[in-house]
Amino acid sequence: MPSNLDIFAGKKALSLVRDGGLDPDMVEVAAGAAGGPKWLILYHLDKFIFSSWMTRRTRPLFLIGSSIGAWRFAALSQKDPLDSIRRFKDAYIHQTYSKKPTPAEVTRETIRIMNTFLEDSGIHQILNHPYLRLNFMTVYCKPIAAPDHRAVLAPAILSSALLNMIDRRLLRWFYKRALFYHPESIPPFMNMDQFPVIKTPLDKANFRDALLATGSIPLVMSRVKNISGAPPGVYRDGGIIDYHLDIDFMNGKDKIALYPHYMGRIIPGWFDKKLPWRKPDPNRMASVLMISPSRDFVSKLPFGKISDRHDFFLFDGKDKERIAYWKKVTAMGRHLAEDFHEALESGRIRHMIQPLSG
Repeated sequence: MPSNLDIFAGKKALSLVRDGGLDPDMVEVAAGAAGGPKWLILYHLDKFIFSSWMTRRTRPLFLIGSSIGAWRFAALSQKDPLDSIRRFKDAYIHQTYSKKPTPAEVTRETIRIMNTFLEDSGIHQILNHPYLRLNFMTVYCKPIAAPDHRAVLAPAILSSALLNMIDRRLLRWFYKRALFYHPESIPPFMNMDQFPVIKTPLDKANFRDALLATGSIPLVMSRVKNISGAPPGVYRDGGIIDYHLDIDFMNGKDKIALYPHYMGRIIPGWFDKKLPWRKPDPNRMASVLMISPSRDFVSKLPFGKISDRHDFFLFDGKDKERIAYWKKVTAMGRHLAEDFHEALESGRIRHMIQPLSG
């Protein structure tokens, strides 16, 4: 019988799970990818993992996300994760725009969504959570990529994409990684390599701006400037470098980085989406256990795909139809949560996992 889930594991995670199954205490990191509306397929899986399966742990669980991955985790790290993730989901599904929205309009709508699920009390709860330690990625833009004016920014983005085709590391000419980390504990991925990293602890003063920055898509949204506690300058979407987070999650620890993902491929950076040869480093993926919808499951969804940003064009002028489609996709994601729960309870996960390759 075809499965709704695919479960892939790097070399170390594969050995750990095949030997002993999967227990919440084996997981030290949870990762969340960028990808906009694609996250809706993971809504029920997120709810099961963070409001049921993980709730009895006492050791820190380090969450690392970029863009929408960080927003999911910000909702799930509050005192009542079921309520906050529901408010986030409802506000996100019902976002609407004019025919040709400006970056200022998209930014205003994004802030509205954020304010729907993230009150000041929610920030306090995140920073004082008993075991969840939220961290997220943005990028710090060097002067060539800092302006918002389209005539300047568009050539910088095009140049970034062209140089990235040659070597991903050339993105450092335009950007630095910027990690905003939970002040309570140092995460195991603190010393990530490949790119220069600006590291800033999260606090009440910078939380909203940093969260907004991690999803601020260049040319689509306005830049975020001068975040409190971080070096002055311009910050944008963390997915530019860390679309699916090709980092050393565990720094050698014999623990697992759990990765609920919307697809069966890890794409290192935003500019790598059209580069099928660009794959993550297998050594950095050694501790990753990735859960994703199977091709068979996706084929049964409306339009045979998960929700994505292109739906704004597919349903141009038809917001009611897009909203209904997104609600249907979200509802069908319940099967992923049910199958993951069953795989854990039965121990079948030991036989379901496959080697993670690319």
